Amino acid sequence: MTDQMNAQELFRAAYENRYTWDADFPGYTAQIQLHQGDEVYAGEVKINRDLTVNVSGIENEEVQQSIYTQLRDVITHRKRNSFEQSHGKNSFTLGATDETGAMEILVSGDAMGSNYKIRGKEICQVSRVMGRMAFTIDTHESLDTGEGYLSSRYDAVFRNPETGEFLQELQFEDSYEKVGNYFVMTHQVVRSRESNGQVTTTEFSFSDVKLLEPALV
Repeated sequence: MTDQMNAQELFRAAYENRYTWDADFPGYTAQIQLHQGDEVYAGEVKINRDLTVNVSGIENEEVQQSIYTQLRDVITHRKRNSFEQSHGKNSFTLGATDETGAMEILVSGDAMGSNYKIRGKEICQVSRVMGRMAFTIDTHESLDTGEGYLSSRYDAVFRNPETGEFLQELQFEDSYEKVGNYFVMTHQVVRSRESNGQVTTTEFSFSDVKLLEPALV
C-alpha cells in the first residue's frame, strides 16, 4: 500500500506540475501560416473561451483539418482537469528506474492501458494502446513557465500493438510566448517519418496573437 501511495503521490506531483490554462482563460485569435514542402497556406484561427476551435481563410479542406487537429491537440494538453477527474479511479505502482533516472509509473484501471515515466516533477514518457495502435511519447526538453512546465521537444512513435511493427514517428519542436497572463504556442515544427522511409516536415507559425475579451459577468 505504501508503494502504491508513493507512486500515486509522485505521479500526482508531476501531473499537477503541467502548465494548463485556468478557468479565466478567455481564448484568443491568431494568424496562422502553414508550410509543408513548397506549399504555404495562410488563414486565421480562433480558440474560444469554451476551448472550441475555428479555422478560417483556408480553402484546402485537408490543410484546414490539419490545423484544426493540431489546435485540438494543443487544447487537450492545456485544458485543466483535476487529478481526481483524470486519474481518480486508477491505481499506481512504481516500476523500474532507467539509466537516465526516470522512474516508471505503472497504471491499472486506465481504459487505454497507459503507463508513464517521470523525471523529477515532469512526466517524460507516456505509453498507450488505442485500438489498433500503440504509441510512446518521449519528452526531451521542456520550458519552465514558473506556473508549470511545457514540453518543447518530444517525439511520438506509433506501432502495431500486436506485432510491434513500426508505423510512424513524429518529432515535435514547440515554441511559446506569454500573451497577457497565458502562454500560447507560436511555432511548431513536426517531422513525420513513415514506415516506407518517407519524411515530411510541417511548420505551423502563429502570429498576431490576441486574447479575446473576458466574458462579462
